[in-house]
Amino acid sequence: MLFFTYILRSKKSDRFYIGSTNNLERRVNEHNAGQTHSTRSGKPWELVYSKEFDSKIEATQFEMKIKKMKSRKFILNLISGAT
Repeated sequence: MLFFTYILRSKKSDRFYIGSTNNLERRVNEHNAGQTHSTRSGKPWELVYSKEFDSKIEATQFEMKIKKMKSRKFILNLISGAT
């Protein structure tokens, strides 16, 4: 089974959300359906980045790395492929 770390961008507020999952399509749909409390107010969301991993641990560790950076510039570089 594959796992993903992903970044969503709110079309409404231009904010980012970082997460990880084993089913990327389902998870993006949940965010856009308002099923996730923390992203409900920002919908619609668009998937702007995803990275595939072989394990849940790797995907979660990469998610935490991005969140620890607390940097919009870092996220924009990831999305553009500069990182």
